[in-house]
Amino acid sequence: MTTKAQIAVPVATLWTTRDSARDLDTPAITNPAHITDWLDSLTYDTRLALCDENRIQSQALFGEEVYVLEESNGWSHVLIPDQSSSKDDRGYPGWIPSVQLLPGESSQADTYAIVISKFTDLLNKENEAELELSFQTILPIVKEHDDLIQVETPLGTRFLRQTDIMVSTSRVNDRRGSGQDIVSSGELFLDLPYLWGGMSSYGFDCSGFSYTMCKTQGYLIPRDANDQAKEGKEVPLDRLLPGDLLFFAYEEGKGSIHHVAIYYGEGKMIHSPNTGKTIEILSLNGTYYEKELCAARRYWEETEGPR
Repeated sequence: MTTKAQIAVPVATLWTTRDSARDLDTPAITNPAHITDWLDSLTYDTRLALCDENRIQSQALFGEEVYVLEESNGWSHVLIPDQSSSKDDRGYPGWIPSVQLLPGESSQADTYAIVISKFTDLLNKENEAELELSFQTILPIVKEHDDLIQVETPLGTRFLRQTDIMVSTSRVNDRRGSGQDIVSSGELFLDLPYLWGGMSSYGFDCSGFSYTMCKTQGYLIPRDANDQAKEGKEVPLDRLLPGDLLFFAYEEGKGSIHHVAIYYGEGKMIHSPNTGKTIEILSLNGTYYEKELCAARRYWEETEGPR
């Protein structure tokens, strides 16, 4: 029987199987999770293996709701409903350590706090930092105070700093942004190291980056590049606008899609390239990306006049 649970750590990694995590991944599968320690301990080769050995699928943020399909040996087989995927029409599938989940569904509220800074502290009533939360963590608001927002979390009632969040009437930004706003959100993460499966301020993969930057502006899109390329509005490659998603395929654009970037404007793109590299703005001209560019999609809506 499917049950609901919430992510109880700042970022939970969605593993391919319950045996995918290695001994060196222990800091990422505990509660409390030590994501920075984990990433700092990885070499280029052990980071690359997360992809090459198909160990990681995605990640989910604190307070995010998942469906639990089964539990086995301390691991939960889950679906992430907010990350749509052709792998399962109910949500993105994978395995999360059960210790990183708390049973129960997320509270409904009139308003929600969406974290808009790279990181923010989750504060207890003594104003002590309890957890470091990532960009785009979304929590139901209980009450707004002058400089603090009282929120409901899997751990109970806690507080966030007003300056680090925006208030929305829905779990995704209710004020739809422009393509340029998508680009501006991405600029916040320039020089952040790539992480296969990454969906947080600790690191993004290419499609995690495009997914999250669209989400910041109110657009919930599929999780993976090949699925992202099938939805949205098709855009001719000679009519690109900032915020459009660019897709790249093997065999000079004729093979399978392997990468997605966000069009930056003036022939440039902003993207999270691959293991060993960092989020960058790159001119397409003369690169192998230019040869592999095969499609573009627009998920943002063109608006007339000020929002």
